[in-house]
Amino acid sequence: MPLRWQEVALPLLVISVLLVLKHVPALPHLPLSRTAGVIAFGYAAFLALRLVQPEEAVMVEGWSELRPSMVEYFACYGAAALAAILLSAVVFMSETASFAQLAATYAAVLLLGAGAVGIGLSGLFTKVRWDRQRVEHCDAFGRRTALDWADVEAVRPNWRGVTIAARSGRITFSQFHSGAAQLARHATEHARRNARQASRALAPWSA
Repeated sequence: MPLRWQEVALPLLVISVLLVLKHVPALPHLPLSRTAGVIAFGYAAFLALRLVQPEEAVMVEGWSELRPSMVEYFACYGAAALAAILLSAVVFMSETASFAQLAATYAAVLLLGAGAVGIGLSGLFTKVRWDRQRVEHCDAFGRRTALDWADVEAVRPNWRGVTIAARSGRITFSQFHSGAAQLARHATEHARRNARQASRALAPWSA
C-alpha cells in the first residue's frame, strides 16, 4: 500500500517542533536535539520497512489472511523498549536531574507506552481474513465481526487504517498489515460492483 501523506507529515512536524523548542530560552536542559535524532533514525527505519512490506496476503485453508508486518513489530516492541529505557533513566537520575528533565522524560515514557499498547491491540493481536463470501475480523479481545461482500457499501481510509463499511457493520484494519493493499483493492471492487447493481435495480423506478 502506498505511503499516505500522514505518514510523511507527522514525523516531519514533530522534528520541526523539537528543533524550534530547542531555541526556547526556558528549555535549555532538555535533550531536544537527541530526541529529534532518535525520531529521525526511527523514521528512516520505518520507511525502509514500509517499502518492503508485502502486498499480498497469506493463504491459509482457503482463506486469505492479513499478517502483522515488520513495521508494526518494530514500532510496538521498539516503543516498549525505549519506554523501558527512559523509565529506568527516570529512576536512576531522579536525584541529579532537574524537574523539567524528569517531567519531560516521564511524559515520553507514558506516550511511548501508550503507543506500544495501542499498536499491539490494533495490529499485532488482531486477525483479519476473507474468502469469496465474506470478510472476518477478530480483535485482541476475541470479538468477531463478519461482513458479506454483497453488503459492502464503501471502503474509506482513516487515521486508524482502512474501514470497510457495510449495511450490517464495519471492519477497520491496519494499512501496515502485510496484504492490506490486496484486501483494500478487493473490498473496493466489491463496493463498486454492489453500487452498480444497486443503481441498476433502481433504474426502472426512476425511469
